[in-house]
Amino acid sequence: MSLRSIALLSFCVLLAACNKINQENYSQIKAGMTKAEVEQLLGSPTDCSGALGVSSCTWGDKNSFISVQYAGEKVVMYSGQGLK
Repeated sequence: MSLRSIALLSFCVLLAACNKINQENYSQIKAGMTKAEVEQLLGSPTDCSGALGVSSCTWGDKNSFISVQYAGEKVVMYSGQGLK
């Protein structure tokens, strides 16, 4: 195996280990958490939308994601799919 292949493999393993969209982090989300607390846990969301003090943010992609709904700046509901 070449040095380039070893470096690429190491990078992929490191990247997978840094993925914050997982079951462990999902289980730490609780109703009443602030938006800042969720973002500290999961990082910046992939997408957010909302109006009139209600918003929804999603982390991940269509196969593996965490979705959090806020009223004001507090978590009211959350869901996940495809988490490992």
